Amino acid sequence: MVTLSEPIQVIGGGLAGTEAAWQIAQAGLPVILWEMRPLTPSPAHHSEELAELVCSNSFGAQASDRASGLLQEELRRLGSVVIAKADQHQVPAGAALAVDRALFSRDLTLTLERHPLIQLRRQEVTQIPCAGLVVLTTGPLTSPALAAQLQHFTGEAYMSFFDAASPIVVGDSIDRSVAFMASRYDRGEAAYLNCPMDRQQYQQFRAALCQAEQAELKEFERETAKFFEACLPIEEMARRGEDTMRYGPLKPVGLFDSRLGDFQDPANRCHRPYAVVQLRQEDRHGQLWNMVGFQTNLRWGEQQRVFRLIPGLEKAEFVRMGVMHRNTFLNSPQLLAATLQFKTRPHLLAAGQLVGTEGYGAAVAGGWLAGTNAARLALGQPPLSLPPTTMMGALMHFISASEAKHFQPMPPNFGIFPPLEEKIRNKRQRYGGYRDRSLRDLQNWIVDHDLPPVRQPMAAVG
Repeated sequence: MVTLSEPIQVIGGGLAGTEAAWQIAQAGLPVILWEMRPLTPSPAHHSEELAELVCSNSFGAQASDRASGLLQEELRRLGSVVIAKADQHQVPAGAALAVDRALFSRDLTLTLERHPLIQLRRQEVTQIPCAGLVVLTTGPLTSPALAAQLQHFTGEAYMSFFDAASPIVVGDSIDRSVAFMASRYDRGEAAYLNCPMDRQQYQQFRAALCQAEQAELKEFERETAKFFEACLPIEEMARRGEDTMRYGPLKPVGLFDSRLGDFQDPANRCHRPYAVVQLRQEDRHGQLWNMVGFQTNLRWGEQQRVFRLIPGLEKAEFVRMGVMHRNTFLNSPQLLAATLQFKTRPHLLAAGQLVGTEGYGAAVAGGWLAGTNAARLALGQPPLSLPPTTMMGALMHFISASEAKHFQPMPPNFGIFPPLEEKIRNKRQRYGGYRDRSLRDLQNWIVDHDLPPVRQPMAAVG
């Protein structure tokens, strides 16, 4: 147990760090929140305010039968200061929760600065503190010195500084009359879904890839955007030659649809595909599938247009698009528990994009859990993990229990939920079922753990 006179340290003043510091202070404990700006500028931020929204000003869809909306509602019920301020500074944005980003960040900064238990220190932290309770929330732009320290501490090479992630597709949206399960040469258990292409389909797909519009890299990313041969964007492979993809991720050798006959029968040679796009199961329930080798820098709209040319993916529903950008994240399944504690050092916690969650709401959720658990550890109480049937719990379970070898960041989505007891085919109704189960289980969890009633954030005066 850490003595109560020793402040808990939160490193990083983004969404996760702001939420974590608030939850610690709301538990009656002193906290030091470290933020390097403005003394040490970030290549992406433009102000010195806490919780600055660097990209969009939107937290995503508000409806609770949408993944982002459900996460927002869970956070409201748990007393999130960030979501409360987002609601307070909302601007018209259709069905999305969007905010006046300047007022939102300024209000959060003032609110935390005026909390009697929060010390805001404007200084870069280059070393992980050796003692006491610490919450790391330094995000995808962790400073080089601290990132190097993290790599030394974890002993892991899996901290990417130019992140490449393939798109993830909802399993129910894949046409199984086209895609087939098989392993190469029928060795072992069939572990991949395979989308076959004939020569004409392949050539049309390659042409579309070569002509598709790429996303523009930010200035600070251009310096590090040197593609490694082992991790080329799929569109770059397409440009290198007609057969480059067929000798890479679209290699058809040894893959055959058993529904067409015996793989060994020479008479079936004509049925063997010219190229194959493989999808690897992303979750234990087979609800999400990763497009193997499809890291890409194409614009998201272009990805949907071009990738739906793949046989079997014509109606694909994407829960995450492919990305290639500068990013720092931990190999969380190897390092973290679902409580967001490091397995080898339980008094060190992490949250936000650093742990492999994507999106504003997910960062806030991680901050809530890490801050709450840091406070509980200081008070001699056991740390909490949320039910996997809630969006927050499903996210934390995913990043702590996925296969470490293939771990990539994940946004909130219903595909990481355990299936409902009764299968519902209608998607909108199914998502409603997920919502109802989530909010019911969250309420029972709050009661079971005797959590305090939600307290509204202190009013900040401009």
